[in-house]
Amino acid sequence: MVVGLVGSGGWGRHILRDLVTLGCEVPVVARSQESRARAEEGGAREIVGDIASLPRVDGVVVATPTSTHAAVLEEALELGVPVYCEKALSDDATAAERLAESGAGRLFVMDKWRYHPGVLALAAIARERRLGAVSGLRTVRVGWGNPHDDVDPVWVLAPHDLSVALEVMGAVPHGEAAAAQWLDGDAVQLSALLRGDGWWHALEVSGRSPERRRRIELLCEDGVAVLAGGWDEHVSVCRAGPDGEEERIETPGELPLLAELRAFVEHLGGGPPPRSSAKEGAAIVAAIAELRRLAGAP
Repeated sequence: MVVGLVGSGGWGRHILRDLVTLGCEVPVVARSQESRARAEEGGAREIVGDIASLPRVDGVVVATPTSTHAAVLEEALELGVPVYCEKALSDDATAAERLAESGAGRLFVMDKWRYHPGVLALAAIARERRLGAVSGLRTVRVGWGNPHDDVDPVWVLAPHDLSVALEVMGAVPHGEAAAAQWLDGDAVQLSALLRGDGWWHALEVSGRSPERRRRIELLCEDGVAVLAGGWDEHVSVCRAGPDGEEERIETPGELPLLAELRAFVEHLGGGPPPRSSAKEGAAIVAAIAELRRLAGAP
């Protein structure tokens, strides 16, 4: 399988590593000297300067900065092969909707948390009603700083938790209320309440927290199920009752990045599509844009 990779930055190099691990030949589009060096070190089959110079490929993975996604994806889709884009689909809701229409059936979004074994365990608990009816989700994704210089922390962090809501509850919720800390036009922290069909999602993301946390709580009628960290390989369940009966559900499995890339490669070979369609990716972008508006975006 030949899978083109557009972008060989800090995250793109990990994508290259896993595509090579999956047995793919990977021609890479890289422009800067640093990106070309990473591509060469990572085992790229060849390195070219633009998408038009790629050889024949079975599919394309896009791992460029979020603010460039719309333009890069429009060019990649012209190749006529399936395209897998790192989240978020775009930082512009109108552009995301346009891409969802033009890329229907061929464009997918890399929402790695939809492949996290712990998130899949939470989804099974919700779907099978093991703890009764679901009241809502609470997600916390905070830390210090932002490794991306083209978009603010909300665009980096919030797509993850909205994709968790999509996987666990089956839909992207709609924003109801939000508050943010704005610095020089950037949202560096956002707290929000979203609503689904009979359930809610309390979301907190921040690039201004001294404590790094990744936490997902599924709150149900008969108890709570918690994934307490991104590297955790278990879900903790506490059942309602005077003693608060506790249960530990082990969730071993493949690392999410490798799992989502495996899904794409298998799709190129005739398997089912990856989890997040472009339409779902556009819904996540629209939800973030609405939360930013509710929070008083300047």
